[in-house]
Amino acid sequence: MLVFDLRRKPLKVLDTDRLTLRWLKLDDAAFIMELVNDPAWIRFIGDRNVHSVEDARAYITTGPAAMYARHGFGLYRVERKDDGVPIGLCGLIKRDNLDDVDIGFAFLPRFCGAGYAREAAAAVLAHGQREFGLKRIVAITSVDNERSIKLLEGIGLRFEKLTRLNTDSADVKLFATSPA
Repeated sequence: MLVFDLRRKPLKVLDTDRLTLRWLKLDDAAFIMELVNDPAWIRFIGDRNVHSVEDARAYITTGPAAMYARHGFGLYRVERKDDGVPIGLCGLIKRDNLDDVDIGFAFLPRFCGAGYAREAAAAVLAHGQREFGLKRIVAITSVDNERSIKLLEGIGLRFEKLTRLNTDSADVKLFATSPA
């Protein structure tokens, strides 16, 4: 198990031409609160009941930071290199109800359409294969999330099947880097 302090300098994970991806820290709470309350997040990912800075800190601690400790990966803060502005999240997630590690991403609306999500997702995909030896990485998306579907296909994932994460959930599309 990894040991870390969410108040210390965050661990940088990846650099791309325009972006830096790093572990979240507690100081990212205001950014997280804005992102998870964006209407697109709520529509396509779901309401995480993050309505205060304290809720956002709890989300960071019990979500991404707990995953860093368990697996060495999780959702990373994506920021622009030129000004350090946080623009979204992208990373690897190990869900209890999926056999494989999946890639996830979400970006603030004002940063969509500039290719940041694709750049970050492609880097995370390569990182998962290279650093963690993942042969197969999957992704899930709402059946009507055309932007995410296009992004996943653009980084080499292919639609495999419709599935449900639990018995109470709607169908989602499952994409994968390789056949099952």
